[in-house]
Amino acid sequence: MSPAPLTERVVVVGRARGGRGGGGEPRPLCTMAMRYLGKGRTLVTRSMMAQMDSDLKEKESLKEDLKFYFMNPCEKYRARRQIPWKLGLQILKIVMVTTQLILFGLSNQLVVSFKEENTVAFKHLFLKNYSGVDEDDYSCSVYTQQDVSDSIFFAVTRYRQLKNISLGTLGYEQDEDGLQICKQQYRKGTMLPSNGTLNIDSTIETECIRLDPQELATKEISDLKNEEFFRLDFYRLIEVEISFKLKGIDLQTIRARELPDCYEFENTITFNNKAHSGKMKIFFDTDADIQECKDWNISGSIQKNTQYILVFDGFVIVSCFASLILCTRSIILALKLQKRFVNFFLENYKRHVCNSDRLEFINGWYVLVIISDVMTIIGSIMKMEIKAKNLTSYDVCSILLGTSTLFVWVGVIRYLGYFQTYNVLILTMQASLPKVLRFCCCAGMIYLGYTFCGWIVLGPYHEKFEDMNTVAECLFSLVNGDDMFATFAQIQRKSTLVWLFSRLYLYSFISLFIYMILSLFIALITDAYDTIKKYQQSGFPVTDLHEFLKECGDEEYSMRPQTSMSFCCCRRRKSDDNLVLVN
Repeated sequence: MSPAPLTERVVVVGRARGGRGGGGEPRPLCTMAMRYLGKGRTLVTRSMMAQMDSDLKEKESLKEDLKFYFMNPCEKYRARRQIPWKLGLQILKIVMVTTQLILFGLSNQLVVSFKEENTVAFKHLFLKNYSGVDEDDYSCSVYTQQDVSDSIFFAVTRYRQLKNISLGTLGYEQDEDGLQICKQQYRKGTMLPSNGTLNIDSTIETECIRLDPQELATKEISDLKNEEFFRLDFYRLIEVEISFKLKGIDLQTIRARELPDCYEFENTITFNNKAHSGKMKIFFDTDADIQECKDWNISGSIQKNTQYILVFDGFVIVSCFASLILCTRSIILALKLQKRFVNFFLENYKRHVCNSDRLEFINGWYVLVIISDVMTIIGSIMKMEIKAKNLTSYDVCSILLGTSTLFVWVGVIRYLGYFQTYNVLILTMQASLPKVLRFCCCAGMIYLGYTFCGWIVLGPYHEKFEDMNTVAECLFSLVNGDDMFATFAQIQRKSTLVWLFSRLYLYSFISLFIYMILSLFIALITDAYDTIKKYQQSGFPVTDLHEFLKECGDEEYSMRPQTSMSFCCCRRRKSDDNLVLVN
């Protein structure tokens, strides 16, 4: 076979301007090259046609995958008959997780009511002359030395007679030393208020005694009163603290076909004399700790009911685990598709894909579902352990199950977002969030300034400004128009200067935040809403990804805006490529 001639023949492939349209005898390469290169065209030889066909197939395949990825579940089913497993699983999971939360909430409600009722019962048992309502953040108060002594020995006597007077299922802690009484006081000194003489050592001493139930049963209260420990020097006394532990069993769970809980109540009675103002505040604090019952034997249908609930919790775990796998798989496939699109765009258009197009592939709803599934699985395992009385962490389990249920119901908005009318809320929040955060940072500086100022100036004259947390809550309620008159009226008029300052302070804060800052805050959200409505009527900003998908002419494509869409100016630039394929 003779070697190929230098004047390789070529054929024009593409748009022809007259002639025979590719028919007839081919012309030499050099003649064709000179003619078409002069027109600003590009020559492609036969050896490059295979690569061109491969690139064209890759482009069409990428378009099809991208179109399918951005379809909703119903469109995917019509396009490829793909059953929307994730949609069905999410609907099933909503029902199961909500049912599980309701069952746990009803069980937890029994725990809360048992703790609260025991706290009230303890106050009536161990606090003398308790009215049933706390005076403030403390339970009650006394004003004479005799009342202090009577209140201390009243609590000791009630502890001694607990089994004979209590209506509850209470008992003493076996492994503890019983009742402990501690007093804190300054070292001895002298004080004469009449002539303003004070000589005292500020070093604090702490003395304690322990009284076990057996010792109290054999000892008279009158003998305790004569002991040196109970002779109190009130001018140097700081506080007296009585602490003891009690055991209890919650039997009301049996009526709900649940296993009973065993409790340990750590009670503390504090006689606070730190102010030395003539008023001694009495605080009662109880800390209930749920413990595993050491030995129990209950007959009836309780065991069977517990088993049914454990099986149901197992189904919840399985459904959440399946949802976790499906959503994780979708995110992995989306990242691979993103990588394909970025590489294709870089190779063919010689530029990088903008961040907004990259974020289109990251479905935030899948991330939310994954977080919800993980929390539900952990919370369900803890709930099963609590149900079997092997674990008592009600608070941690409540946080996990409550937050996961919140995320599950928020995830429903994703499916409503497929409808343009319901998608307005999501897109408005997405568009206004950056501006709102920046605005809140600026407004927060002013808010903190008013908080510090109100605390230091109005704190001694107004109960709502006594501490930083209360001040912040009071100002927030004023922003929402709550309790305005009471805030103005409760200021004490002991100092005319402070009273005038309080008026200037409150009027300026309310006027600034309600009439200006709050109005601007609403205006930001309204502006974002108007922008979204305008985009829905005239079209959203077209990015490279949207333009690339719209190039497909064989099938109509309409890409809905995703919740991760960023409204940036990442537009597709017009290409000046003018290719004529020559074979």
